[in-house]
Amino acid sequence: MSSRRQSADGAADRVAVIGASMTEFGQREGEWILDLLAEAGLECLADAGADAGDVDHLYVSNMASGEFEGMTGVMNALAHDLGAMPAYTQRIDQTSSSGGAGIYAAWQSIASGASDVTLLVGGEKMTHRTTGESTDIIASVTHPAEYKHGVTLPSFAGLTARNYLERFDAPRESLAWVAAKNHKNGVDNPHAQFQKEVDVETILESPIIADPLRLYDFCPVTDGSAALLLCSEETAREYTDDYVVIAGVDGATDTHVVHEREDPTVMGGVVESGKGAYEMSGYGPDDIDVAELHDMFTILEFLQMEGLGFAEQGEAWKLIEDGYTERDTGELPINTSGGLKSKGHPLGASGIAQGVEIYEQLVGEAGPRQVDADVGLCCNVGGFGNCVITTIMEATR
Repeated sequence: MSSRRQSADGAADRVAVIGASMTEFGQREGEWILDLLAEAGLECLADAGADAGDVDHLYVSNMASGEFEGMTGVMNALAHDLGAMPAYTQRIDQTSSSGGAGIYAAWQSIASGASDVTLLVGGEKMTHRTTGESTDIIASVTHPAEYKHGVTLPSFAGLTARNYLERFDAPRESLAWVAAKNHKNGVDNPHAQFQKEVDVETILESPIIADPLRLYDFCPVTDGSAALLLCSEETAREYTDDYVVIAGVDGATDTHVVHEREDPTVMGGVVESGKGAYEMSGYGPDDIDVAELHDMFTILEFLQMEGLGFAEQGEAWKLIEDGYTERDTGELPINTSGGLKSKGHPLGASGIAQGVEIYEQLVGEAGPRQVDADVGLCCNVGGFGNCVITTIMEATR
């Protein structure tokens, strides 16, 4: 599989990202899913200097607009609101990895030659529902055999965290280091839901949610939207000199029934999608300069670091302790955006927002979050690793 498609003259042509946007994440009172999607979509087009009429394909990543607010057909409604008719539209639902799946689908549309310009917008409106209602909607991604017993994703996270800490002799503080780091990074993200540092002591004293995980080990319920504009590299040059290339992208699944996994601390979907993205791009773990990982729960940052080859199994916590993942001083800055933990997690938007952060880092537009990076990776996880998309982008500047 290749990240290149053949242009009309037979020359290899890569898939580029030429624009990106992200709304403010948080509680958006009085605004609904279409408001959020339109805001991100219009800002993304403006960022690229493109018009809605340029768009051939419009993809909308969204997990549960029907369940959260009784709104379906969001992709067609958005095409109308943006003035993008007669663009082909499609809704992408891959639970909490819908955003990453949207990147994969948008890449496919360009790489196949089916579309010259594809707009990808993802979003979710969640905060008008109670925490219990939101948790129940999200828990519907679990297997019925587990769901009927009241199993939720936080309970999986707690059980896995306990297994990891005891098996690899990791201190409880190590999970708090992840949360503290990502909150610190979020301070410099003007779109983040939480722009406030939280110290390790406060994290460890917060209420228990799923032992050993506490309140600050979990991401918040969030409203928000994000968008990317994709085209061929040849077309990109008609719009801008500042663009990035999707060097590799792949998706994979793992057992739907989590307790059937041979090792609960290994996320097979992360391992396999990472392998595919590395193979397609020609890069390896040592080539990645910055990464956005799906820290819906702090333990997931450990599991993804290990599944993607940034750390040996059971060793990720030691790298975090040593400052390896710090934004300003670490060898591999992780979650410079603040991650889901600080930035927020509007389900359909999260994977795209990861891509927005990597794009901004690679074109040098990340402001105070900027790191020295030529190659970036984002990993978007659905459910508890039931489905995963890994994307690798490279700078062209």
